[in-house]
Amino acid sequence: MKRSEPSSRSPSEHKDKKVRINGEEPAGQGEGDGEWTKVEKRKDKKKRKLEAKHDANPPAFMYAKGEIQKRRDAIGISDVRDFVLHIAADAPPANWIRVENPRNVQKAVVLLIPGLTTKVLGLPPPPTSAISNPNLPISIPLPADSASRSSADFDPPEKTEEAAALLGGVPFITRTFSHACPTRAPGDSTRMHSVLSEFFHGPVSQEEKRKRILQRINTERNTAKSPVQYLLSVEQMINNDYPVPSYMADVFQKPPGWVETPRQPDADISTIPQVYAIDCEMCITEDGKELTRVCMIDYNTGRVVYDQLVKPAKPITDYLTRFSGITAEALQGVTTTLATVQKQVLAYLSVLPTPILLGHSLESDLRALRLCHPSCIDTALIYSHPRGRPLKPGLAWLTKKWCGREIQTRGEGGHDPEEDARACLDLLKKKVENGPSFGEFKIDTESIFERMSRSRGGVRTAVVDHGNPATWHGGSASTTVACASDEEVLQGLLEVIPSHQFVFGRFTELADALGWVTPKLNAEPDATAPAPSPSLASVLPALDSHLTQLHASLPPRTALVLVSGHSDPRRMSALSAKRIAFESAHRAGKGGDETWTAQDARDLEEAVEQARRGLVLVGVKA
Repeated sequence: MKRSEPSSRSPSEHKDKKVRINGEEPAGQGEGDGEWTKVEKRKDKKKRKLEAKHDANPPAFMYAKGEIQKRRDAIGISDVRDFVLHIAADAPPANWIRVENPRNVQKAVVLLIPGLTTKVLGLPPPPTSAISNPNLPISIPLPADSASRSSADFDPPEKTEEAAALLGGVPFITRTFSHACPTRAPGDSTRMHSVLSEFFHGPVSQEEKRKRILQRINTERNTAKSPVQYLLSVEQMINNDYPVPSYMADVFQKPPGWVETPRQPDADISTIPQVYAIDCEMCITEDGKELTRVCMIDYNTGRVVYDQLVKPAKPITDYLTRFSGITAEALQGVTTTLATVQKQVLAYLSVLPTPILLGHSLESDLRALRLCHPSCIDTALIYSHPRGRPLKPGLAWLTKKWCGREIQTRGEGGHDPEEDARACLDLLKKKVENGPSFGEFKIDTESIFERMSRSRGGVRTAVVDHGNPATWHGGSASTTVACASDEEVLQGLLEVIPSHQFVFGRFTELADALGWVTPKLNAEPDATAPAPSPSLASVLPALDSHLTQLHASLPPRTALVLVSGHSDPRRMSALSAKRIAFESAHRAGKGGDETWTAQDARDLEEAVEQARRGLVLVGVKA
């Protein structure tokens, strides 16, 4: 796990020091003060004995190769998180690593260093043989003569990982760690999820889960059972791209042909508005997607109050039957226009109090109707996706999960808007009946900082990172330090480590030098933007120096965990952008040069699998 190293502790560290009371030296043999001196000396003596006991039984880490070999995939970021919680808090042990004397770990420091790949470290690539396991720990060779080559002797022509290895990699790692264990970032076959989110959030214990359920029940027991409490706020509507009425916020300019529900005077708050579940279907015309059917169902009675086929203004180029259920035969003889539908729908909505429209991703239906409405409930927002925001759950999945029935099973026959609207209606009734937390997954996960705060009387935690971690992943930590460079990250780590038991930091300049960090598309030039990315020739020695200084400052029995997170994401990002452009053009009913082939899909899956590869290095300072 780590290279053996001579102890740097001096015998003088165990000698008694003069005791101070309230910042002043005791009077020695004087009456009164002498009693306090004896108490302080006894406390110091007890503390020294405890330290000596811990030093005599230092913690040690060893990879459990047998357990790793049983796995289908490499160690996940969640596995690294569970290991850290075991040594820093009181979580159960992880099965992929054996820990001796875990309670003698004094501190835990985790560093995320994107770009720290096998190529940068000069390690062999993962084996491709069918009889070799690519997930087993990789032995790190001791520094060779070539590895000590000065960066001034080599100027790499490109920002490559091979160039980093030729520059000598990171000697501190080869001196300090004996093995690197392959990891796999979270994600699926077509995308890689956030490494930070996976590390900083995990499942709660069963005991804590029971407490949260009871707390939710007690809190919601007296909650009014009304749909009104699930109305979207103006901010939620804006953030989810809703066409907002002009009298609510001046953020949406209505194009020609758009209408909005008239503003009504404030109604009696004791009067519950009418609720209509609505669903629209569309087809593609020469002008893009246009409305072809709308269905509305009354929430209280479950009766269909409006169901109308609509004739688009322009010729239809694709009926989208597999999605909409609309066919040429269904629209034959239909003369109702969008303008007529708008008047008829507004007749239901222009009453007091203003009725509520209910739907799934309702902003799409409102845009199909070209209608701005102030009172909306969205089942895609009041229910949560298992992986959390900003992902939205699908209507068919929600209906099966929480209502116990399947919808949208007609295959090529397409969706039935009445079926979809009724599913939204049933989901809202389930929510009203069971309370706001029904259909949420918050009770199942928590921040690692919350987890640590409940253990050992409370673990002090710190996050030192680029940007502003206090508004992101470090929001629940005891201390956060915002940085603008790796040098500031190092200084922040040196400042917080003495007073915190768990510390997280991130060095990003290696990934920047490798070209992994790219500007956002269509970003405007910024005169205040930082200088161009530094070269590998300057970044690698700086990173090695940062790690060396940090390690030297760590107290004995401090666990040091280095995580790379993932590999080069650029090919994956390019293919994902290509797929998104194709899907966006297809949804908008536009042609263009965007294409997406079966080979592109295979290439994306391969690129995602490559990008999800990472490394973890684990050690403890003697």
